[in-house]
Amino acid sequence: MNHFGKLFTVNIFGESHGESVGVVIDGCPAGMPLAVEDFIKDTERRKGGTQKGTTPRQEEDLPLFKSGVFNGKTTGAPLTLLFENKNTRSGDYEKQRAVPRPGHADFVANRKFGGHEDYRGGGHFSGRLTLCLVAAGVVAKKILKGIAVDATITSIAGEPDLEKGLQKAIDQKDSVGGIVECRVKGLPLGLGEPFFDSVESLLAHAAFAIPAVRGIEFGTGFKAADMFGVDHNDAIEDQEGKTITNHAGGIVGGITNGNELVFRIAIKPTSSTPKEQYTLNWETGEKESFSVKGRHDLCIALRVPPVLEAITAFVLADLMLREQKVSRIFS
Repeated sequence: MNHFGKLFTVNIFGESHGESVGVVIDGCPAGMPLAVEDFIKDTERRKGGTQKGTTPRQEEDLPLFKSGVFNGKTTGAPLTLLFENKNTRSGDYEKQRAVPRPGHADFVANRKFGGHEDYRGGGHFSGRLTLCLVAAGVVAKKILKGIAVDATITSIAGEPDLEKGLQKAIDQKDSVGGIVECRVKGLPLGLGEPFFDSVESLLAHAAFAIPAVRGIEFGTGFKAADMFGVDHNDAIEDQEGKTITNHAGGIVGGITNGNELVFRIAIKPTSSTPKEQYTLNWETGEKESFSVKGRHDLCIALRVPPVLEAITAFVLADLMLREQKVSRIFS
């Protein structure tokens, strides 16, 4: 349900407009230096309001260590982090309770949980919970010494020029999506297992935990369907497995091959759009028009790079621990 991983495990909890959101990380090696300051860079990158096209909602997003840290270092016990919610406007959602928003989980959550779900700001389905993923990623990146994980937006609304793509949303007074690419350098050869625990399987599983993800591709991705085999195959040129091309994206047979890991995710347009839409009013049983009010992102893809880096980092940290390629002793 809210749990991911085998050795390095991540469990997230909380709701968008609840008292707090948080994460419990188990399997974190003891003796690793960890401070509030370690989280600021990535949590600030994830925030809205700091860049054009994102929600004006601002939270401090400073972690409160509740367990697993003593004298500035991890203890080896489960690490519990809380992030308080202090800037909520729940009234925006009370007004639209009768009309489930298209593209959101309002309708399915109500039916699945019998109306007991916290619907404010999307509750547990909210992108607010990606803060917990980013926090887990900060810890995982510390474990991945010498491995660089970097994600960037490569297009917005189909435009490689990000400003041009964002302007499309502004001109249309609507939301737009985008593509986010992740590259990992320095991975050892041999991580992953065939079939169900392949590197692609695990990364795809974790990536689809990011709200708004609609697709994923590795290496050449869907373009591979239009290529000939001789062109797509990556010729091996040395004993370390380095290849001349990297159409496979650094993974063969579900296992890392020593080359750069490359994959991309497609992010849908933000479901909350100021444009007038139609939906069912479940109190009257009639379809009616409405417009989503509140504070929302024109392009949620802008805030995804640190989240994608985070899920990539904790997937790889778990795999590294399985292969015992991570030292459990930190200086």
